[in-house]
Amino acid sequence: MTTKLWLDLETYSEVPITNGTHSYAAGAEIMLFAWALDDAPVNVWDCAAEIVVPEALAVALEDPDVEVWAHNSGFDRTVLRHAMAQECPPIPRWRDTMVQALSHGLPGALGVLCDILKVPTDLAKDKEGKQLVQLFCKPRPATSKIRRATRETHPAEWAKFVEYARLDIVAMREVHKRLPLWNYQGTELALWHLDQAINDRGVAIDMTLVHAAIAAVDAAQKDLAERTVAATDGQVSSTTKRDALMLHILESYGVDLPDLQMSTIERRLADPDLPQALKDLLAIRLQASTTSTSKYKALLKGTSTDGRLRGTLQFNGAARTGRWAGRLFQPQNLVRGTMSQPQVLAAIDSLKAGAADLVFDNVMEVISNCTRGCIIAPPGKKLVVADLSNIEGRDQAWLAGEAWKLKAFRAFDAGTGFDLYKLAYSKSFGVDPAKVTKDQRQVGKVQELALGYEGGVGAFVTFAAAYGIDLEELATKVLPVAPGWAVDEASGFFEWTEKQKRETFGLSRDAFVACDAIKRGWRNAHPEIAMHWSELKEVTAQAIDHPGTTFACRKVKIRRDGNWLRIGLPSGRALCYPSPQMVDGTITYMGMNQYTRKWSRLKTYGGKLFENICQAVARDVMTANMPLIEQAGYQIVLSVHDELITEAPDSPEFNAEHLSSLLAANPPWAPDMPLAAAGFETPRYKKD
Repeated sequence: MTTKLWLDLETYSEVPITNGTHSYAAGAEIMLFAWALDDAPVNVWDCAAEIVVPEALAVALEDPDVEVWAHNSGFDRTVLRHAMAQECPPIPRWRDTMVQALSHGLPGALGVLCDILKVPTDLAKDKEGKQLVQLFCKPRPATSKIRRATRETHPAEWAKFVEYARLDIVAMREVHKRLPLWNYQGTELALWHLDQAINDRGVAIDMTLVHAAIAAVDAAQKDLAERTVAATDGQVSSTTKRDALMLHILESYGVDLPDLQMSTIERRLADPDLPQALKDLLAIRLQASTTSTSKYKALLKGTSTDGRLRGTLQFNGAARTGRWAGRLFQPQNLVRGTMSQPQVLAAIDSLKAGAADLVFDNVMEVISNCTRGCIIAPPGKKLVVADLSNIEGRDQAWLAGEAWKLKAFRAFDAGTGFDLYKLAYSKSFGVDPAKVTKDQRQVGKVQELALGYEGGVGAFVTFAAAYGIDLEELATKVLPVAPGWAVDEASGFFEWTEKQKRETFGLSRDAFVACDAIKRGWRNAHPEIAMHWSELKEVTAQAIDHPGTTFACRKVKIRRDGNWLRIGLPSGRALCYPSPQMVDGTITYMGMNQYTRKWSRLKTYGGKLFENICQAVARDVMTANMPLIEQAGYQIVLSVHDELITEAPDSPEFNAEHLSSLLAANPPWAPDMPLAAAGFETPRYKKD
């Protein structure tokens, strides 16, 4: 049996941990080193009292056959790399109970895990421990006589701190025993090790641009505040003063706004009856509240002295699918962008010259559009980027066996078929795909994005808004050409919706009917996918009611084992749903509520399960090829959804076509899935 070394570090650094692990760790000092071998008692090495590493710990750290376990090991390993480089084990020896939990649909926080898994903890000691961490692990407040609390300044508290250091190891060992290993072994474990190397590698950042953007934000905010004062006759000092601004708008214009969120302001700006002075004031608020500019401060604080930002990815951070989640400057939610790439490059030059306000009217918008451009290639290298093309549409068709669509993807990839967004519109409305207009193609795109997971009018409305489609105008174009049966059924559904007092999303009758007719047309054109939604619901319900029995559902397998519902993916990985139950005919499970951020019972349905599966399969296609991409000399520095950003030597043999072919290679478990990828080479990251 493999020996496990459990460890947990208590550290001190002048740099706030919110700046990121790598910035924090560069100057961190290890105060206490708690450790244990297997189930043996926990030891605490007091580094402040004894500088020599305990012999048994030193042997375990050096032994290549000993697994090293920690909770959020990226922190402990990074601190060790800086503070005790010679003793830090290499990445392949590390294991992580936090990642083990995330890999099975559970949250990562140790305290929350203890509650969920019913691991006994002493709440009083835990509360006291948090107070001790505040005392010893951070600089004291500026008003304190003592800049830093130590074992010399607070000996009694230090003794308690040493005892507290044992608790996390006791907890994480018990958590590990209660967690499965299905998704944290074999290729998934190797993938996490690659993820750790990618996080250590980091991305090169244009710090000149970061500093210039922050200076421009400060100047723009000052200008916007002055314009607010002028526009409100001195009643409001800044548009960031939400309550004061809303009161001024009500008193001066008689407009009662429910809030000042972006969506609310954008809707009101479209109102032709709104006074121009109020429109100008709201436009100022919209500029001043641009949140994407805050990413520059995260880059400033988190980038290491060598100009690289590290630790931006959380492996399996998306609980249901296993996709990565973003950390620090959140690369997974970069702004879509409203400027062309030549405009962005011109904007970057103007920012660096300190002249953006002379070239552009809306400096805040400019700064938002330049965020991607902060990621650059280091000297002698280039960024080679590739993205899986319409991967969810492809794996939807493959998983459900939608034969016509699989054939259409293959024809398109071969250069003999039509664009799938045109085909989607064509299939729904009986229009020759060769005659589908640009606007109709956009409708087809929204159909594909919104309707593949059992979405209805609400989903279509959401995606239509994101792509700037006017639904009232759309209705005038759709209703005359939509199939009569679809319009009749949609009209009946609208009447039923109104009678039941259900949500109509603020749409007119025609717009609602048009959206619902589009939905019905899409489902009619995709009978296998639509059928698969109901199959997934039925088979999942069967699996919940029959523990220990495996049920096949097309290309996935569904099984309940004890307190876990597992959906086995073609890759061999499983989606995990803790504590599954059928409640009044509805599938439920325990998960983190994205609104309350609390562990609670959640509902799901066939379409949502299909969405989880499709996004997970898309992730598995990409990750299956990441080791091959690394071996080919492309160093992965970032993953954004279905896109990989790599650094490669600035020579012709490393190119986007080659990288795309590697990314779109069929994994052994999906030899017949139609895959394609496209990309570009650039010295500065951009949206292709």
